[in-house]
Amino acid sequence: MNLFADIHALVLTALAQMQSDGTLPADLDFSNVAVEPPRDALHGDMATNAAMVLAKAAKMKPRDIADALAIKLTADDRITSADVAGPGFLNLRLAPAVWLSIIPDALQAGNDFGRSQMGGGKKVNVEYVSANPTGPLHVGHTRGAVFGDALASLLDFAGYNVTREYVINDGGSQINTLARSVYLRYLEAHGREVSFPDGVYPGDYLIPVGQALKDKVGDAYIDQPEAVWLEEIRNYATDAMMDLIRADLALLGVKMDRFFSEKSLYSTGKIEACLEMLKKKGLVYQGVLEPPKGKAPDDWESREQTLFKSTDYGDDIDRAVMKSDGSWTYFAPDIAYHYDKLQRGYDELILILGADHSGYVKRMKAIVSALSENTVPLDVKLCQLVKLYKNGQPFKMSKRAGTFVTLKDVVDRVGPDVTRFVMLTRKNDAPLDFDFDKVLDQSKENPVFYVQYANARINSVLRKAKKAGMDVSDATLITADSSHITHDAELAVARKIAEWPRLLELAAKHNEPHRIAFYLYDLASDFHSLWNRGKEETDLRFLQEGEIATSQGKISLIRAVSVVISAGLGILGVTPMEEMR
Repeated sequence: MNLFADIHALVLTALAQMQSDGTLPADLDFSNVAVEPPRDALHGDMATNAAMVLAKAAKMKPRDIADALAIKLTADDRITSADVAGPGFLNLRLAPAVWLSIIPDALQAGNDFGRSQMGGGKKVNVEYVSANPTGPLHVGHTRGAVFGDALASLLDFAGYNVTREYVINDGGSQINTLARSVYLRYLEAHGREVSFPDGVYPGDYLIPVGQALKDKVGDAYIDQPEAVWLEEIRNYATDAMMDLIRADLALLGVKMDRFFSEKSLYSTGKIEACLEMLKKKGLVYQGVLEPPKGKAPDDWESREQTLFKSTDYGDDIDRAVMKSDGSWTYFAPDIAYHYDKLQRGYDELILILGADHSGYVKRMKAIVSALSENTVPLDVKLCQLVKLYKNGQPFKMSKRAGTFVTLKDVVDRVGPDVTRFVMLTRKNDAPLDFDFDKVLDQSKENPVFYVQYANARINSVLRKAKKAGMDVSDATLITADSSHITHDAELAVARKIAEWPRLLELAAKHNEPHRIAFYLYDLASDFHSLWNRGKEETDLRFLQEGEIATSQGKISLIRAVSVVISAGLGILGVTPMEEMR
């Protein structure tokens, strides 16, 4: 049940009736008519902008439309009042029974409450993490991994057919660097003295890789020229790093549907075929880029090279796909890779990148528009930096990684559930401060604790009720009498529960899983407020001594809260806690 959708349908029906009786002209577009929570809860339960968006086309005053619409709406038993505010907004109040009707729906659906068919089964590819396979995942990758995984779950919950994808960047020069770094650790495993010059990866995580290579090949590569061992160690090291990355992702509960190897595009003709197709469309040409203003892009050369007409699709400059020496730019395999995605029949593409890739957004949108002939949208989400603190001080670097704090460092300290929730307490494009002390603090200021504590409190009530011999199974609570739920604090909880299906669809529409975390905190706050009031006002307590039916009715309300918390945390990839440890 989606009460906001139901009242929206009621508004549209009332507007159609107004057209039938001549109050409104027949040729009106209702697509921008909305029903949503008012900005100020004191103004009502819901508000519609119908009069405001229709006034110009109807050639009427907004208030005249709103007054007539109010009469139509209040004829429905669900609407207790419809008041015109300001220039023509219509604020609605619903009968308490309408809000309480959401409780059995939530209990009946369980963790599927709010699940939507909004996506209509559309195929969506969500690419995230895609870290170079040169070392363990760091804290920046952690945020992207959590965001991408939660977004994929959100879209799945909203009715999309989602593929979670990781592209393995195993075709570039960084893999040669990795191979050389592993070779040094291999020599070290043989007891050789080695130094680590600039440009190699010095992290301790390569020590076991070097030892494992020694165990596999013995001294076969000792004192051999690079040409003998480079390709073999490239493959070996890449596989070892991907095993490490998969293990890191598993710590967070992240499991990809598909790993795509960039190397599979090389020496197969796929890049050449893709660019030839674009050339036939007049989108690839030989030219010289204009000198850039300000800082030069890393793919700019003051000489003739092969260029993609990125400016035809909104980019600032055309982009090089082949250098003057005949080698590919890093953009070329990305073009072929996204063409491969489109060939797989996706209706939408989502690409999650670190904030340091902001300059990459326009060219990627341009190439997907060109390849799909503007039929497949690409949404690029940038994840801003994460700053780590402990005891109020910046958290120091990881010796294991050599230069950064790893995902494993974070998860080992606070656990996957805390890590995931905290990473979603800010919008993806806003910087995030992650304080190891604060995220474990048991207070209202710690959102993950506050939400989990609400669920634990609800489960404590259920345990007490069962101990007292009361049947509080969902099957029984679905039919519980809710007529004793009358207090504003109780109805506030019911209203918040009713917002869940709408919130879910909004979050999916905008690809913003952080909205789920924000909502869960607000729901927990309403519940905790009701709990605390019950300490002073006995009629608000969930267990009413000697009143089984009344108790079951009140418990059904908070059990519905637990259902929503479990569903929301499930989307975020967090396990709800039934008891606080």
